[in-house]
Amino acid sequence: MRLLRRADYEAVYGAGQRRSSPQFAVFFRAQQTLQCEPLGREPAASRVKTKATVNDNRGSSSISRFGISVKKALGGAVQRNRIRRRIREILRRNRTEIPSGWDIVIHPRRSVAQAPFAPLEVELVRLLRSISPGV
Repeated sequence: MRLLRRADYEAVYGAGQRRSSPQFAVFFRAQQTLQCEPLGREPAASRVKTKATVNDNRGSSSISRFGISVKKALGGAVQRNRIRRRIREILRRNRTEIPSGWDIVIHPRRSVAQAPFAPLEVELVRLLRSISPGV
């Protein structure tokens, strides 16, 4: 699952913590539970479901949400998209080893563009495993 809104990114930067390695900086914050207000006393058939109530999964703590932020200084659009694809593939391949219930933003460093895939995978998974509930 992905972080999409700017407010989510800013919440992670502002109230979260940071871990770093030679090739990545990872910002993380425990997910906040979503406070829902009752819809009122109207019958279920007349309730109007909005996009926010149907698709808003922020309250589920079973899945961590990720954001990938690649600076323009790392290269052109093709290079930046390649870096994003490599990071998403690492996350996909190792989703069972990543702790759940976190909002995580990943910042790759310049060396990620030329690094082989296997060492990148080992380093990022090690960083993500270091996020623990006791932090």
